[in-house]
Amino acid sequence: TGGTVASRWASWSVSMNAVSSSLSFKARVGNATSLKPRAVVRPTRTRAKSAARADLEPDNISVLVAGGSGVAMDVVRQLTADGTWVTVLQRKNDDRAEIEKMGAFLSKGDALVDKDIKKAFDLVEEYDAVVSTIGGTPAEPTADSVGNIKLIEAAVAKGKAQGRMPKFVLVTSIGTGDSKGAPPPAVYEALKPVLEEKVKAEDMLKQLCLEHGMPFVIVRPGGLKTAPATGTG
Repeated sequence: TGGTVASRWASWSVSMNAVSSSLSFKARVGNATSLKPRAVVRPTRTRAKSAARADLEPDNISVLVAGGSGVAMDVVRQLTADGTWVTVLQRKNDDRAEIEKMGAFLSKGDALVDKDIKKAFDLVEEYDAVVSTIGGTPAEPTADSVGNIKLIEAAVAKGKAQGRMPKFVLVTSIGTGDSKGAPPPAVYEALKPVLEEKVKAEDMLKQLCLEHGMPFVIVRPGGLKTAPATGTG
């Protein structure tokens, strides 16, 4: 299927390195290796053309990151440091100054709103990857399923329009899917509304990737920021 599920991550450093390194595209579906040189159109700058490669490293690829100020921003920091062209979909303007200082672009919008998603995907001519870290709360977990599914469907549509599928990296949580037994029972019960919605997003991602040949990775972090960065993820 071209997909991978990363189930157990003990710390922030391991989890975020997993997200960043998953963009190396070293586990790819067969038809994703025939890339053509192209230029990405940006609002204020353009990316230089590069020769086609079997593996796309973070340097000089274009990635859409959807999520708030926590996990998503750490992904953005690591990707921009590695030379990635990053567009960020966020509901608020709180991180605009930092995002723009890093040379990334903010597309202000809500993943639950179709026109906001379309704006983010239309901002760039081609995306090599999409990373979603969005999620809700046990009281309101809609974003965990509906928001992520809207992004997944938009990524498939973008892939059809640009002639090749982007890689989709979905960050969910330990406790979803076959990792249900990993958290302590009390923790699972507290997070159950969120985890059940995340499973819906994971299942839809697997289904659409199988149908359309879109490569994907699912990252299921455990405790985040529980230890200093190890640099070994």
